[in-house]
Amino acid sequence: MTATANTLASGPGWHVADVICTASAGDRPVEEEHRDFCVAAVTSGTFRYRARQGTAMLAPGSLLLGNSGTCYECGHEHGSGDRCLSFHFGPAYMDRIVADVPGARTLTFGAPRLPPLPALAPLLAEAEAAREIGDADAFEELALRIAGVAVSMVSGVTDVRRGPSRRDQQRVADAVRRIELDAEAAISLSALADGTATSPYHFLRAFRQVVGMTPYQYLLRTRLHRAAVRLRMSNDAISAIAFEAGFNDLSTFNRRFRRVMGETPGRYRARRAGCS
Repeated sequence: MTATANTLASGPGWHVADVICTASAGDRPVEEEHRDFCVAAVTSGTFRYRARQGTAMLAPGSLLLGNSGTCYECGHEHGSGDRCLSFHFGPAYMDRIVADVPGARTLTFGAPRLPPLPALAPLLAEAEAAREIGDADAFEELALRIAGVAVSMVSGVTDVRRGPSRRDQQRVADAVRRIELDAEAAISLSALADGTATSPYHFLRAFRQVVGMTPYQYLLRTRLHRAAVRLRMSNDAISAIAFEAGFNDLSTFNRRFRRVMGETPGRYRARRAGCS
């Protein structure tokens, strides 16, 4: 085997894997089959991808588009090795996404790839950062967003941002209250969407429109805000504050706190003490 796949996160109807291939120009391409729909973001290396919908050279920043049940092969005659973030979606799961993308009518990718477009760069950077820091909880939203972008672009759909309906605003408000009441618990995107009787993709789009960030980003912001308040008001151990806020380990909490607050939790608390 020249490729290894490490599953990073999964849920009903989807999973994402970190795929590392070490094939070189001397290795003969092997025909394989996409068991599900696949949208793979290339993060390093180059390779040739050939499937029913055509042949394309994949480079970092591009998206490989694979249809469920389609045979394909990858070749490395122009260089050795590559690495991808490979998102996989069952047909029923993908069908719901297509149904929620305004103007999209087909479930089948007609092109083998999307090139490294500037519009893709911020989203792919988020996905690669999540892989590098081991943020498994971020991938449910990332999977939906990447699938939605792929479907929209291949379908030629222009993103016309209509304002959220009153019903969607109410759904988002209900979800925000649920996060506020139970921010320290593990709350998945699917669970929030189920609570509003909408599909995860529709709910995610509505939440981003109303709140200005994704549900997971809002959950993290809420946890960090509450931790910061406790750091200001109590002398409890930083580790206890982190765990009670909903973070699974101290290093993750420290890293996220510093990224948002601009300093470590310890320095943040020490500055408070110095002002008192």
